[in-house]
Amino acid sequence: MNQHSSIEREFRIEATPEVVYRVISSPEHVREWWPDEAELDPVPGGAGTITFGDPADPDAKIVSLLVVEADPPRRFSFRWVYDEGVTPGPGNSLLVTFDLEPNGSGTLLRFSETGFTDRGWEPGLVEDAHRDHATGWDHFLPRLVGYVSRLTPTP
Repeated sequence: MNQHSSIEREFRIEATPEVVYRVISSPEHVREWWPDEAELDPVPGGAGTITFGDPADPDAKIVSLLVVEADPPRRFSFRWVYDEGVTPGPGNSLLVTFDLEPNGSGTLLRFSETGFTDRGWEPGLVEDAHRDHATGWDHFLPRLVGYVSRLTPTP
Protein backbone atom coordinates (compact mmCIF):
# COMPACT_ATOMS: atom_id res chain seq x y z
CA MET A 1 0.00 0.00 0.00
CA ASN A 2 1.26 3.46 -0.89
CA GLN A 3 2.45 5.39 2.15
CA HIS A 4 0.30 8.34 1.03
CA SER A 5 -2.91 6.39 0.39
CA SER A 6 -4.39 6.86 3.88
CA ILE A 7 -4.09 8.51 7.26
CA GLU A 8 -4.93 6.39 10.29
CA ARG A 9 -5.06 7.37 13.95
CA GLU A 10 -6.35 5.67 17.08
CA PHE A 11 -7.32 7.21 20.42
CA ARG A 12 -8.88 5.95 23.60
CA ILE A 13 -11.42 8.41 24.96
CA GLU A 14 -12.86 8.30 28.46
CA ALA A 15 -16.50 8.64 27.39
CA THR A 16 -19.18 6.31 26.06
CA PRO A 17 -19.46 5.65 22.30
CA GLU A 18 -22.80 7.50 22.39
CA VAL A 19 -21.14 10.68 23.68
CA VAL A 20 -18.21 10.41 21.25
CA TYR A 21 -20.61 9.79 18.34
CA ARG A 22 -22.53 12.99 19.12
CA VAL A 23 -19.25 14.95 19.25
CA ILE A 24 -18.10 13.72 15.82
CA SER A 25 -21.48 14.04 14.07
CA SER A 26 -23.39 17.01 15.54
CA PRO A 27 -22.54 20.43 14.06
CA GLU A 28 -22.76 22.16 17.45
CA HIS A 29 -20.06 19.81 18.78
CA VAL A 30 -17.96 19.50 15.60
CA ARG A 31 -17.36 23.26 15.50
CA GLU A 32 -15.94 23.09 19.02
CA TRP A 33 -12.96 20.93 18.03
CA TRP A 34 -12.54 21.07 14.25
CA PRO A 35 -13.63 23.90 11.95
CA ASP A 36 -14.71 27.39 12.90
CA GLU A 37 -18.18 26.67 11.55
CA ALA A 38 -20.02 23.47 10.65
CA GLU A 39 -23.39 22.89 9.03
CA LEU A 40 -24.37 19.33 8.25
CA ASP A 41 -27.23 16.89 8.32
CA PRO A 42 -25.68 13.84 10.06
CA VAL A 43 -27.65 11.19 8.14
CA PRO A 44 -26.58 9.08 5.14
CA GLY A 45 -26.76 11.34 2.09
CA GLY A 46 -26.82 14.46 4.27
CA ALA A 47 -24.89 17.37 2.85
CA GLY A 48 -23.01 20.05 4.69
CA THR A 49 -20.14 22.46 4.81
CA ILE A 50 -17.32 23.19 7.18
CA THR A 51 -15.62 26.56 7.31
CA PHE A 52 -12.08 27.30 8.40
CA GLY A 53 -11.80 30.96 9.35
CA ASP A 54 -14.45 33.61 9.86
CA PRO A 55 -17.38 32.80 7.54
CA ALA A 56 -17.74 36.54 6.83
CA ASP A 57 -14.12 36.73 5.64
CA PRO A 58 -13.75 36.25 1.86
CA ASP A 59 -10.54 34.30 2.57
CA ALA A 60 -12.35 31.73 4.74
CA LYS A 61 -12.04 28.21 3.39
CA ILE A 62 -15.48 26.61 2.94
CA VAL A 63 -15.46 22.89 2.19
CA SER A 64 -18.45 20.77 1.19
CA LEU A 65 -19.01 17.30 2.57
CA LEU A 66 -21.49 14.47 2.10
CA VAL A 67 -22.33 12.00 4.87
CA VAL A 68 -21.81 8.39 3.72
CA GLU A 69 -22.53 6.42 6.89
CA ALA A 70 -24.27 7.40 10.11
CA ASP A 71 -24.58 4.33 12.32
CA PRO A 72 -24.79 5.57 15.91
CA PRO A 73 -22.86 4.88 18.05
CA ARG A 74 -20.52 2.78 15.90
CA ARG A 75 -19.54 4.61 12.71
CA PHE A 76 -19.70 8.03 11.11
CA SER A 77 -18.14 8.72 7.72
CA PHE A 78 -18.23 11.41 5.10
CA ARG A 79 -16.68 12.34 1.78
CA TRP A 80 -15.01 15.68 1.19
CA VAL A 81 -12.37 17.34 -1.02
CA TYR A 82 -14.30 16.97 -4.26
CA ASP A 83 -14.93 19.28 -7.17
CA GLU A 84 -17.99 21.48 -7.06
CA GLY A 85 -20.92 20.06 -8.99
CA VAL A 86 -19.88 16.40 -8.80
CA THR A 87 -21.40 13.68 -6.68
CA PRO A 88 -18.61 12.57 -4.36
CA GLY A 89 -17.61 8.93 -4.55
CA PRO A 90 -14.58 6.68 -4.84
CA GLY A 91 -11.99 8.22 -7.16
CA ASN A 92 -13.13 11.84 -6.86
CA SER A 93 -13.11 12.58 -3.12
CA LEU A 94 -11.53 11.67 0.19
CA LEU A 95 -13.36 9.43 2.68
CA VAL A 96 -13.13 10.18 6.43
CA THR A 97 -14.30 7.42 8.78
CA PHE A 98 -14.68 7.39 12.54
CA ASP A 99 -15.15 3.89 13.98
CA LEU A 100 -16.12 3.72 17.65
CA GLU A 101 -15.76 0.66 19.84
CA PRO A 102 -16.59 0.31 23.54
CA ASN A 103 -13.37 -0.07 25.52
CA GLY A 104 -13.76 -0.55 29.26
CA SER A 105 -15.42 2.59 30.59
CA GLY A 106 -14.53 4.52 27.45
CA THR A 107 -14.32 4.33 23.68
CA LEU A 108 -11.65 3.32 21.21
CA LEU A 109 -11.86 5.77 18.29
CA ARG A 110 -10.29 4.60 15.04
CA PHE A 111 -9.94 7.38 12.50
CA SER A 112 -9.03 7.01 8.84
CA GLU A 113 -8.93 9.23 5.78
CA THR A 114 -8.50 7.45 2.46
CA GLY A 115 -8.55 8.19 -1.25
CA PHE A 116 -5.45 10.32 -1.70
CA THR A 117 -3.95 8.04 -4.35
CA ASP A 118 -7.31 7.41 -6.05
CA ARG A 119 -7.88 11.01 -7.15
CA GLY A 120 -5.61 10.86 -10.20
CA TRP A 121 -3.43 13.60 -8.76
CA GLU A 122 0.24 13.93 -9.65
CA PRO A 123 2.49 12.22 -7.05
CA GLY A 124 3.73 15.55 -5.68
CA LEU A 125 0.17 16.76 -5.14
CA VAL A 126 -0.75 13.47 -3.44
CA GLU A 127 2.22 13.87 -1.07
CA ASP A 128 1.39 17.52 -0.36
CA ALA A 129 -2.30 16.82 0.29
CA HIS A 130 -1.47 13.81 2.48
CA ARG A 131 1.06 15.81 4.52
CA ASP A 132 -1.34 18.76 4.85
CA HIS A 133 -4.20 16.54 6.02
CA ALA A 134 -2.00 14.47 8.36
CA THR A 135 -0.76 17.69 9.98
CA GLY A 136 -4.32 18.97 10.27
CA TRP A 137 -5.69 15.80 11.82
CA ASP A 138 -2.72 15.64 14.20
CA HIS A 139 -3.83 19.07 15.40
CA PHE A 140 -7.61 18.55 15.46
CA LEU A 141 -8.02 14.97 16.71
CA PRO A 142 -6.34 15.69 20.07
CA ARG A 143 -8.70 18.69 20.34
CA LEU A 144 -11.58 16.23 19.87
CA VAL A 145 -10.27 14.10 22.75
CA GLY A 146 -9.83 17.19 24.95
CA TYR A 147 -13.30 18.50 24.11
CA VAL A 148 -14.94 15.18 25.00
CA SER A 149 -13.06 15.11 28.31
CA ARG A 150 -14.46 18.56 29.16
CA LEU A 151 -18.00 17.33 28.37
CA THR A 152 -17.80 14.26 30.57
CA PRO A 153 -17.11 14.76 34.24
CA THR A 154 -14.70 12.29 35.80
CA PRO A 155 -16.13 10.17 38.62
